[in-house]
Amino acid sequence: MTIDLIIRLAVAGLLGAGIGLEREFRSKEAGLRTHFLVAVGSALIMLVSKYGFSDIIQKHNIVLDPSRVAAQVVSGIGFLGAGTIIINKQFVKGLTTAAGIWATSGIGLCVGAGMYIIGTCAAILVLIGLEILSRIFKSKLQHPVTIELELDRNDTIEAIFAALKANHVEISLYDFKENLIDDHQIFTYKIKGKIKTEWQATQLYSSLHSIPHIKAIKIE
Repeated sequence: MTIDLIIRLAVAGLLGAGIGLEREFRSKEAGLRTHFLVAVGSALIMLVSKYGFSDIIQKHNIVLDPSRVAAQVVSGIGFLGAGTIIINKQFVKGLTTAAGIWATSGIGLCVGAGMYIIGTCAAILVLIGLEILSRIFKSKLQHPVTIELELDRNDTIEAIFAALKANHVEISLYDFKENLIDDHQIFTYKIKGKIKTEWQATQLYSSLHSIPHIKAIKIE
């Protein structure tokens, strides 16, 4: 019995490490160690929930729900996942990693319950979703982009929008400010939209840099 429980912990750790390794290769906030610990911890809690109170159950007039301890993992892992989500300038990052941690905890619970095949299949599906599907749809999906421009004249804005259109940037919104710095008028534009690839962002920078009266360019 003890050997079987140790095997469950080891299998859960290996499956979690496999998912964490994919996140590690992509330089995400939660990597190999985090996913390994989440999987092992979830499996351990499941084992405690199933077998940790066997001596008490043997006593008379005592009834326990063996799922109550394990159920707390589902809600408790949300705090860990929330720590990987970053909100930067109205753009949200880390949702995929947070979802991966949540799925890894489920895999740990599954293996801890002795459902090796289901847990292994779930880990494979998670890796397919993170890696293979990402490669298939990466060229088709659009990514958010923020463009900040500083101009000393405001009559080049039409050329700027023409350059954005030529580089297939879909503009969602933009903000305009006019400031007086050292007796010079500075026009600041903050444009938000969607772009397909990082290479396209590099080409966009070159197109904007060739437009006169642009003093600063920032693309995120």
